[in-house]
Amino acid sequence: MTVASLEQVEVDYARGRALGPFSLAVREREIVALVGPSGCGKSTALRLLAGLEAPSRGTVRRTPGRGETAVVFQAPTLAPWLSARANAALPLELAGLPASEARARAGEALARVGLAGAEAARPAQLSGGMAMRVSLARALVTEPKLLLLDEPFAALDEITRRALADDVLTLWQGLRPAIVFVTHNVEEAVYMASRVVVMSRAPGRLAAEVAAPGPLPRAEGFRTTPEFRATVERVTRALAEGMAA
Repeated sequence: MTVASLEQVEVDYARGRALGPFSLAVREREIVALVGPSGCGKSTALRLLAGLEAPSRGTVRRTPGRGETAVVFQAPTLAPWLSARANAALPLELAGLPASEARARAGEALARVGLAGAEAARPAQLSGGMAMRVSLARALVTEPKLLLLDEPFAALDEITRRALADDVLTLWQGLRPAIVFVTHNVEEAVYMASRVVVMSRAPGRLAAEVAAPGPLPRAEGFRTTPEFRATVERVTRALAEGMAA
């Protein structure tokens, strides 16, 4: 079943066309990575899927109802005056859930992302990786059917981003939302996704689709396998061709 789709969408800004024509269908429980040159419209496509923007032309279809789509941006965007628990509880409280129940569920979400014991910490007391975990907990607290990630690990060091990639896959295994995430890191795309969508230079169009091998979550040592390396090279070649198109 398709959770969300973009059908021949185009997005125009005052500076010119930013995206399209571009089509993408996201199925239930699958993980899709969007890669492409800077400025090709990856984040624009994500905003369309989130319902945060409307296309200039084409059709956006979204089956999740209110509160069933969650977005995690590159910056954690946490309220600095609130604790980690209060930040994670915000979507539930805004939806009208009693504060006590919202905070209890937020505590459970924080525990799922490895932050049990840090519920009272303010954002200024958190490392970059911990702040991103709070953002993930806030996104997952509503148990969304569609999770959209816009370069969530870009500002983190390699060790932290690899750990968070595994955490996201573990969380996905438990909740099974459909996930679409934007990244500039080809290895990250192949590691986390079952399908990598490669976009051309702006205005972004479909350059290639590459299926990533093996089951999710990834087995230990997956990054060293010949299948992983070959898929990374295939995506890299498609990306270079898309940039030249």
